[in-house]
Amino acid sequence: MDTRRGDEPVLRVEALSTVLDTPQGPLRAVDDVSFTIAAGETLALLGESGCGKSMTALSLIGLTPAHATRVLDGRVALGGDDLLALSERELRAVRGRRVGMVFQEPMSALNPVLTVGRQLAEALAAHRGLRGRAAREAGLALLDDVGIPDPAERWDTYPHQLSGGLKQRVVIAIALAGEPELLIADEPTTALDVTIQAQILALLARLQRERGMALLLITHDLAVVNEVADRVAVMYAGHLVETADRAALFAAPRHPYTRKLFAALPGAAQRGRRLSIIAGQVPPLTATLPACRFADRCEHAWAACFDTRPAWASDRGAQVRCHLYDTRMAGHPLPAALPSAEPVTTEAAGADAEALLDSRDVAVHFPITRGVLWRTVGHVRAVDGVSLRLARGRTLALVGESGCGKTTLGRALARLLDATAGRADFDGTDLLNLRGRGLRAARRNLQMIFQDPFSSMNPRMLVGEILTEGLIAQHIGRNSADRRRIAAELLADVGLPEGALERYPHEFSGGQRQRICIARALALEPKLLICDEPTSALDVSVQAQVLNLLARLQAERGLAYLFITHDMAVVSYLAHDIAVMYLGRIVESGPAERILRAPKHPYTQALLSATPSVDDAGRRERIRLTGDLPSPANPPSGCHFHPRCPHVMDRCRREDPAARDFGDGHTARCFLY
Repeated sequence: MDTRRGDEPVLRVEALSTVLDTPQGPLRAVDDVSFTIAAGETLALLGESGCGKSMTALSLIGLTPAHATRVLDGRVALGGDDLLALSERELRAVRGRRVGMVFQEPMSALNPVLTVGRQLAEALAAHRGLRGRAAREAGLALLDDVGIPDPAERWDTYPHQLSGGLKQRVVIAIALAGEPELLIADEPTTALDVTIQAQILALLARLQRERGMALLLITHDLAVVNEVADRVAVMYAGHLVETADRAALFAAPRHPYTRKLFAALPGAAQRGRRLSIIAGQVPPLTATLPACRFADRCEHAWAACFDTRPAWASDRGAQVRCHLYDTRMAGHPLPAALPSAEPVTTEAAGADAEALLDSRDVAVHFPITRGVLWRTVGHVRAVDGVSLRLARGRTLALVGESGCGKTTLGRALARLLDATAGRADFDGTDLLNLRGRGLRAARRNLQMIFQDPFSSMNPRMLVGEILTEGLIAQHIGRNSADRRRIAAELLADVGLPEGALERYPHEFSGGQRQRICIARALALEPKLLICDEPTSALDVSVQAQVLNLLARLQAERGLAYLFITHDMAVVSYLAHDIAVMYLGRIVESGPAERILRAPKHPYTQALLSATPSVDDAGRRERIRLTGDLPSPANPPSGCHFHPRCPHVMDRCRREDPAARDFGDGHTARCFLY
């Protein structure tokens, strides 16, 4: 269905099926999956969490759980060998040697008690028989090849001493130790900042080009797919539903599921419009499923979709598994253009609206202590003199890389941390000086939504108890029945049924748990929500639901949002104003339209340049930052960004630039201007 022109493919997968035994019954994790990958080609396996992408990769090399695997069927041909027919001993010679794998979370893929060099040497000994000096020389060459600075110095370091980007590079180096024919990369950039993500994607592309490897990239990120893929296979509920060349897929997605994924993407083009969502949820793969697994959620489904399994059909060079494209089923192919999103009629407050939060020179310094007496020998300057202004009814996006101080600032403003210095006027009161009853009263008007909804809820409490806990603390509601009524109304506001009150957090999906956290934050009728990466762990369709909800609540209630994120697509869709943070300081701020259209600071320019897009892969200049964020315990002199800045001058190393005003509230701290 999707064979590639030219030589015999490196990998040919035919009718791969994986069925696992679970307490709920047989789970059809992978069902009749077929694809090929040629040498030097990148195939992106695209889909949302739980669709079977990672299980497909594990099935290819026999890493499915042995105690639970009921069926592992089909054919997986690597060169002339069928991997599914090999014994476990024979497979060990394939894993790492002919097939390398890069896992999603680098820290869990590395042994925390072994040095980087020891782990790399183990891989070289196992796959190439190198030991001693030969292994060290080959290992150092690999570390240099994947772009790790000072490989000899890193050889004896432990994984916890490395940044996320460097850990991922070490994992890639280990995966390349056996000089594999095929590299499987399972969400290799999901946990990384956009600048480090750009480095890793460029690295994978370069290594593939130089070594002629086949690359299977597993991801849920359409923008990443657009950056690096040659071909794309879209997966839903264990099935492949569409395959096409990247350009063909992004020009005109065919399958209703693929089209919904594209329509759910946030961005500047969708600003002021409601994002498309996919109604319902992915069906449990232990259940009896309709013939088309997407039928229950598809607005184009008819009776045949529930009774007759769709066959593969060709449409303008793509392959799609859908009755709409099958002339034998009297289908009517969907138009190439996606339908336009529904506009939102309510406008946000203007930039000149009254300030709800006005912070001045806020600093949060953590002491560094040593010795038996815990003597303070220095400070981590997590937040180093930040000033922000947030107007009522508007969204201020606080953006920057991990470690820049965004979350620390948010927690300090929410009074979950004590600030070292500064002032934060909130609704006419200095938040940072409040204590006791005054602080409790202020917290009614300021609430926080955390990044991980599951860890921010007590797993032993019912949802009803979670929602009413704040009401009890603030003495809201006359009695338990009154508070239950308020909790039910809150759930209705976020699109959940009243029955959810009697369930525990683990019984909900990630998107539903985030809705519960939003309902809890709304319980006290706040004026400001501090949202700390509330959509970073969500699939694109669930993210669209949460973003639509936040936009609706802001329009209906006049809420202000301090939205902490590193996702520039979400920023361009939701934010009215932007503040860019680097190493504890705001380096640029102003209206979102101005910063997104004409960023002034080199760091902002690099962030926007490094952000992958579904619209312009390969058609814009990339600014690739070198190195990692410096330590806030020992920040550089002068401008903190100067060690990584492509436009650095001598003055930048000596002096800290003041903010320059470019009009309309747009300011940047840079000597270039």
